[in-house]
Amino acid sequence: MKTKNNEIRVFAPATVSNIACGFDIMGFAIDMPGDELVLRVSERPGVTITKISGDDGRLTYDVALNTAGKPVLSMVKAFGIECGVEIEIHKKMPLGSGLGSSAASAVAAAFAVNQLFDLNLSNLDILPFAIEGEMIASGSLHVDNVAPALYGGFVLIRSYNPIDIIKIDVPKNLYCTVIHPHIEISTKESRRLLPSEIPLSNAITQWGNTAALIAGLLKSDYNLIGRSLVDVVAEPIRSKLIPGFDDMKSAAIFAGALGCSISGSGPSLFALSDSREKAVLIAQSMQIALNNHNLASDLYVSQINNLGPRVIYLK
Repeated sequence: MKTKNNEIRVFAPATVSNIACGFDIMGFAIDMPGDELVLRVSERPGVTITKISGDDGRLTYDVALNTAGKPVLSMVKAFGIECGVEIEIHKKMPLGSGLGSSAASAVAAAFAVNQLFDLNLSNLDILPFAIEGEMIASGSLHVDNVAPALYGGFVLIRSYNPIDIIKIDVPKNLYCTVIHPHIEISTKESRRLLPSEIPLSNAITQWGNTAALIAGLLKSDYNLIGRSLVDVVAEPIRSKLIPGFDDMKSAAIFAGALGCSISGSGPSLFALSDSREKAVLIAQSMQIALNNHNLASDLYVSQINNLGPRVIYLK
């Protein structure tokens, strides 16, 4: 298979997953941060990673064990791409942040192959390759970061077998505030802390909040959205790993947030609000609360990113 272009640079966004009550079945993309990836045709046969930046030397150059390398390797084999392929990975977001860092790299890689080699694949076709990369980091099948990073917007995963992705419309004035405390939590370790079974009463509460959150988004009912952002399954356990969690959440609500919870497995927290002005105030309030625990942090304010990955250049 030949390509009329020799190089592409793409961006794939960070994501907020779980959305409080939607453990493993909900996620949305945000504008920043994200990862950038360069893919180029090479005279050297096979797939190689030539450069990784922004990872403090922690990511492997072994293509088969790298979250960006594995999707490229699989797609090259699946679609009979005979030329050599070089990969540059530029991490523009923190690892272990709860913002889908591995998913962003995996999606960027699969998206870039599709674009560079004119494969004309749908998102549903690309998704399995991106999942291969994500599973290297997470150790389990969950697509609530990969799917929103690839599809953009707010997604609901109705089923994992077969995978059934549903995009959900959200109010145009819905804003997300993210605070990333400068600590790291392993997704694999965080998942091991969760119980394999939960009481029926908790399940009923979680189901009700999950359904109501979707209804609130579709109806642009901010009050209902806020009432539904309650997690009785993962948050009570994972919040103990995050210094200042209770103070940050209280500060967000006091500043006008509709609700606040953990992004993914943490340590990042997200809060939803109905205006940019509130979202900025919430960010400042949460950071002040975290400062009292002597932890530095990064702040991000964004609407829901409906675009997903994008091409920076193609040449």
